Amino acid sequence: MRGCLALALALLATPVGARATDGEYLFHAAGCLACHTREGGQPLAGGRPLETPYGVFYTPNISPDPATGIGNWSRAQFIQALKHGTAPDGSAYYPAFPYPSYRLMTDQDAASLFDYLRTTPAQHQANREHDLPWWLARWMMRLWQWWVLDEPPPEPAAVRADPLLSRGRYLVDALGHCGECHTPRNWLGVSIRTRYLAGNAAGPDGDKVPNITPDRGSGIGKWDADDLEYFLESGQLPNGDYAGSLMTEVIDNATSKLTADDRRAMTAYLRSIRALPGG
Repeated sequence: MRGCLALALALLATPVGARATDGEYLFHAAGCLACHTREGGQPLAGGRPLETPYGVFYTPNISPDPATGIGNWSRAQFIQALKHGTAPDGSAYYPAFPYPSYRLMTDQDAASLFDYLRTTPAQHQANREHDLPWWLARWMMRLWQWWVLDEPPPEPAAVRADPLLSRGRYLVDALGHCGECHTPRNWLGVSIRTRYLAGNAAGPDGDKVPNITPDRGSGIGKWDADDLEYFLESGQLPNGDYAGSLMTEVIDNATSKLTADDRRAMTAYLRSIRALPGG
């Protein structure tokens, strides 16, 4: 209890999101390395395939190479891409790029992330075209954004009033973009808010993604706080087994690199949300 109180008092003195102004820390919290590095490839050079019900997307080069990466981008262009899904040429990105979640990130943190990426080694590797059905043209994405991408829900008052929960929500929803995998989507590819974090039968690469709401039947309701914090640090489940599939990369490249205080904030937030049965 004293530890939580101390953390809450510390966070009261720091605006939500501003704690992670260190770009490298944000880089890990946002999970950039795993998605933008293909197996056997150079870090951040892109080319990793993401198999989805809509086709195969290949992640882009986000190294500071001026010809094939983001080396010629401005900070403003990066923020526009990261938070609003708009490329420097004005075209819209497919939502396989999780800007629907990243739009919750502060501009300050987005700028710090860009500044860090500019310090990483440049990798000269051209982006690969997505393997999508003929009808899923990129011009349709601007229409998709206008038609279905509504404003994100406001932070609940109870969360906003508690600095620990507010920090946890920021880490889970904005930086960690957990809902992109753990929340099911409708036929338009939009996350179903009424099933927030309740699991997704059609996750990345066709894998089933588990329920991480505090439901005691199919979710994490039987885990105590220490179980969840240790899982985020090590990947070990309460039964002694370890996380598999893509969650292994999330643990290795993201949550294990967070501070203990931030893992505690994520845990507190996940335990506070509405429990839902798995679908």
